[in-house]
Amino acid sequence: MTKPVTIPHFINGATHAPKGARLGQVFNPATGQQTGEVVLASTATVGEAVAAAKAAFPGWAATPPLRRARVLNKFLRLLEDRTEELARCISSEHGKVLSDAMGEVTRGIEVVEFATAAPTLLKGEMSENVGTRVDSYSLRQPLGVVAGITPFNFPAMVPMWMFPVALAAGNCFVLKPSERDPSSAMLLARWLTEAGLPPGVFNVVHGDKEAVDALLLHPDIQAVSFVGSTPIARYIYETATRTGKRCQALGGAKNHMIIMPDADMDQAVDALMGAGYGSAGGRHRGDPGAGPGGGQSDGNPPGRPAPQVRALKVGPGTDPAAEMGPLVTKQHFDKVTGYINAGEAEGAKLVVDGRGLKLQGYEGGYFMGGSLFDHVTPDMKIYKEEIFGPVLSVVRAKSYDEAAGLINAHEFGNGTAIFTRDGDAAREFAATIQVGMVGINVPIPVPMAFHSFGGWKSSLFGDHHMHGMEGIRFYTRLKTITSRWPTGIRSGAEFVMPTMK
Repeated sequence: MTKPVTIPHFINGATHAPKGARLGQVFNPATGQQTGEVVLASTATVGEAVAAAKAAFPGWAATPPLRRARVLNKFLRLLEDRTEELARCISSEHGKVLSDAMGEVTRGIEVVEFATAAPTLLKGEMSENVGTRVDSYSLRQPLGVVAGITPFNFPAMVPMWMFPVALAAGNCFVLKPSERDPSSAMLLARWLTEAGLPPGVFNVVHGDKEAVDALLLHPDIQAVSFVGSTPIARYIYETATRTGKRCQALGGAKNHMIIMPDADMDQAVDALMGAGYGSAGGRHRGDPGAGPGGGQSDGNPPGRPAPQVRALKVGPGTDPAAEMGPLVTKQHFDKVTGYINAGEAEGAKLVVDGRGLKLQGYEGGYFMGGSLFDHVTPDMKIYKEEIFGPVLSVVRAKSYDEAAGLINAHEFGNGTAIFTRDGDAAREFAATIQVGMVGINVPIPVPMAFHSFGGWKSSLFGDHHMHGMEGIRFYTRLKTITSRWPTGIRSGAEFVMPTMK
């Protein structure tokens, strides 16, 4: 067996692995074998990263936005040239198939492309003669040192939702990626340095709750971005804001899809398969746990997808024929298995059972086939909670109003979709559904980088969504200047509120 590779931190432009530090294990999900040991940060190590970022901030903030954009442009070219290298790194630690990992990198690249427009994105406004010989103009200025805490399901894309926009705005960044698949963050850090980013502007610390709390409580961190489960998002938001920080904390998802009787059923089923089982059900924003509500003309909602679920090609990420890879860890595999057991116990009909899958040569891997439940009701655990695995639930609704009511009543409000040929139904759905991101005949309504990503209700804590102009607003402070230059004309002291009179 090959000796596990040590994965260090990246602080002040160089790798950093303190002696005696705690270590976490990193596995290849396809084999179940340990491939790495990641150095876990102490509070002191987090402090070193923040200190490096704080020292680098004055110089980076003073760098003209055009020059910052040029560094990001060089980084963008490196990403484009090395997309497959980054995707293979993702696949080896997360387990998702290579094509899915390539798609993840591409979506991250789009945010970098957006951020390269920094000179335009950071422009303020100017009004001449708001009063006699008085002008007003606004500036968007960076916050300082900001932090990102990111999940295992998109180890490259989610960090790239955050740091390109933060860096473009003139901030310095400390990233705490998931300790389950940490190597992608290290590649990004090295490539940013290669692109010309000064030391200390971007830092990576690995760790668990100790590292998270150190970031949340550090007085020099001005803002925190987070993606993960709702209980942790709530904790992140409450702790960060209590210590005076800005915070955007994206929580859990339970993304419903309404399939109307007039929908193109073949299109809907294909969409359902990709949304529900892509990334082994680990698309935090395409959670397969709450799938189609609404009527279907054949009276058998799971009848169409069931054969495709059974035929899913499951294999290691390196297999070009595989459509779905393994789950990320043994602990997560057991958690998803527990949800399937709970669904059966609560009376849902298990149409397709993905448990017990074994692949020759990969007997130690965390593989699970697709599972499909029918007759799921809103009181069941598999309906209420985010499963984060390849488990799709069919909820039978008698009408559009009943299906929409289920969505509006759910705790989460991240993403949703409707499949229909009826423009009136689609417009009503888009206008009134209580969810932050809506797809019309689009199964995973993740906005492009120049729009913003985020949900409603318990899917988002904070006032700003991620990337797009919402990201620019989150990572900057607005300053408004009102100026009047002496003209030699004096009118005496004024003791009333200035007005245009």
